[in-house]
Amino acid sequence: MEDLDQFLEIAHKLADAARPVVRKYYRTPVAVDVKADDSPVTIADREVERTMRDILGKELPDHGILGEEYGRENVDAEYVWVLDPIDGTKSFISGKPSFATLIALCHRGKPVLGIIDQAITEERWVGMMGKASTMNGKEISARECEDLKSATFFTTAPELFRDDAKKAYDAVSTQCRVPMYGVDAYAYGLTALGLADTVVEIGLQAYDFCALVPVVEGAGGVMSDWSGKELTIDSDGAVIASGDARCHQDVLETIKAAMG
Repeated sequence: MEDLDQFLEIAHKLADAARPVVRKYYRTPVAVDVKADDSPVTIADREVERTMRDILGKELPDHGILGEEYGRENVDAEYVWVLDPIDGTKSFISGKPSFATLIALCHRGKPVLGIIDQAITEERWVGMMGKASTMNGKEISARECEDLKSATFFTTAPELFRDDAKKAYDAVSTQCRVPMYGVDAYAYGLTALGLADTVVEIGLQAYDFCALVPVVEGAGGVMSDWSGKELTIDSDGAVIASGDARCHQDVLETIKAAMG
């Protein structure tokens, strides 16, 4: 790989450019459109992604881009940026500051750099392969949690789990110590900070999880799909993140048992 520090500078530039756009529209009466998948989108989502794409087009024109709002561009490139301008649009339009801008760089499909940026609270998590993760420049670490029954568990919403996946959700949510809901990517930042223990989600897209992998793993945590495989840009969107590998294994075994 080329020098990731160089690419980290670009990632910070993207996050810095996104912040004023997010702030401009936050808690204002923005129009909300509904996409084909029934998810909401606003002018803020589109303007943030457009701003970041314009920077990448000038700085790194040979890199690919995969974004939530404007799709795929040169995604067969060795390096691909994966962008979610506002992860948690429902929170954004409700005035709840738990959404985030997600910025990832994948090298041959593997997430190697990630930023979780919360423009309103001015919190920025940074993860980069081979280095300790940081939040606002200070090193962070996940906490110990030896099993699911001791864990604070996050997911976005129970209604997203259906059929066999609902069985998995029911098993995890009833066996954990504290179930928590509704903060999207912010939950992974809390796990990296040592304030939560595991996150289980389904139906995610690459732009929902690629930025999270380097942050969680650089804090000493683990991320995988529901079968325990490492996450790539092509993973199916069934995701587990845990601060402790022992808890992660317990969650994997709980899901496997519940789904038969």
